[in-house]
Amino acid sequence: MASAAAMPQTQPVQDDFEGNGTITTWFGDDCNINVAFSNPFPQGINTSATVLEYQDIGGQYANVRFDVSNNYDLSSNYVFSLKIYIPSSGITGTQPNQVSLKLQDGNLAQPWSTQSEIIKPLTPDQWQEVSFDFLNDEYINLDPTSPPPTERNDFNRVVIQVNGENNNDLVVAYIDDVFYNGTIAVDPEFDVLVWSDEFEGEGAINDTKWFHQTLLPTGTGWYNGEIQHYTDRVDNSNMSEGLLHIIGKKETYTNQGVTKEYTSARLNSKYAFQYGKVEVRAILPEGIGTWPAIWTLGKNIDEDGGWWDLQGFGTTPWPDCGEIDIMEHWGINQNYVSSATHTPSSFGGTINVGGQTVPTASSEFHTYTLLWYPEKLVFKVDDVIHYTYQPEEINSSTWPFNAEQYLLLNFAFLPDIDPEFSSDTLVIDYVRVYQNESIGMLESSDNNMGLQIRNFPNPANDFTLISYEIHEPGEVRLSVYDINGRLIETLVETRQQAGIHQQRWNFKGLEPGVYVYTLQVNNQTISKKIVVD
Repeated sequence: MASAAAMPQTQPVQDDFEGNGTITTWFGDDCNINVAFSNPFPQGINTSATVLEYQDIGGQYANVRFDVSNNYDLSSNYVFSLKIYIPSSGITGTQPNQVSLKLQDGNLAQPWSTQSEIIKPLTPDQWQEVSFDFLNDEYINLDPTSPPPTERNDFNRVVIQVNGENNNDLVVAYIDDVFYNGTIAVDPEFDVLVWSDEFEGEGAINDTKWFHQTLLPTGTGWYNGEIQHYTDRVDNSNMSEGLLHIIGKKETYTNQGVTKEYTSARLNSKYAFQYGKVEVRAILPEGIGTWPAIWTLGKNIDEDGGWWDLQGFGTTPWPDCGEIDIMEHWGINQNYVSSATHTPSSFGGTINVGGQTVPTASSEFHTYTLLWYPEKLVFKVDDVIHYTYQPEEINSSTWPFNAEQYLLLNFAFLPDIDPEFSSDTLVIDYVRVYQNESIGMLESSDNNMGLQIRNFPNPANDFTLISYEIHEPGEVRLSVYDINGRLIETLVETRQQAGIHQQRWNFKGLEPGVYVYTLQVNNQTISKKIVVD
């Protein structure tokens, strides 16, 4: 494996359109673009070989845009710049010659609703360098109640618009050397396959990877009003032709002294993990009353009959353990795929939910993806993001996702099931979990005193999240030292209860090198190293 220390944690935002840029998400709205167009006017301040061609085709809101993976920090770096050339021969109408740069939150359904914009005048037929200073230039907030842009942290999209909007005039322009005078955080790339099931066998599922959860948790049924029995029969879950089949049936079935009219299967993975990418390629069952799900629960959930509870890990009730719903599909709302999180701050009818329509959800394979980072969860279908959970404040109420979770696959039935239903199947091609090459640095250091501690990212630039678990209440001190043993900062010095805790260490501007963070609980001590880039 490559050295983890070589992995950047921040990167510049720039594009010279000659292969040296970091912007890979250029997109035109009512605007034809070519990001490798030969410079038609190599003169003045710009003699470079290639530029971006911007060709407004008459759309009312024509523009070109790009997104970045994390939000801009405008508190200290707030200037964007570019070079632009507008040939007078490419202009129609009487719109003012101008270029505007808009900052938006691309995660919103209406990303323009909270935008901030700076407009600069242009002179045709010459290359000009234009800067957009969101601290000192005059800006326009579409929502007048929004704070100044340098006090916000929700921008992740840049929109460039030539000669205004609300018109159908045409304009051709050439853009080069797009640049932001700061950097953005770079999410880890989860590219190492650490666990998977390709379902290559025939017959019963692989019981070294999966556990059939069949025990009725209430004694007579399941939660959420579900009306089925989950069984361990091959009639309800099996492998064939490289696919997993979770089969829901209408049939009279008695188990645990309880008779029900529907059967299906609920699988627990015998693998648990923290942070990474989950991909599941699946075809969903359909019909009113059907409810397939691909999801995770905290390994520490106290739920009788679950695999991890049977192994002795069940110490925490739901929702304190955390739940991540990668995919849920209610047949009463056919083809709408939903994702959600359940935490102590919001659970059950959670407000933390999003989704998208997948027209062929029950007729074609689609890939359902979770990206689990230390500070956010991103949900996608076929690489199209529909929801990001990123609480403003990370604490035990909003973020129980600083500990291992396990996967669940199930097909439930609800009381409104169509009386004509007989059988349908949740078909899964594969389940894959990826992590980053440096994820090994997340492994907890266990000692004979029971303390556990880890941090991520490591190596790090600007910040890291330190997670630790203590098994009994005590006086806790978490400190950071340099390699020579000099105290840099004390992060925690208080009494804490038993459980998992998380502390963010911000060290922007700290000299790069190796540092040591030390956790002391009563008379017990454990230390780990962190590399600051």
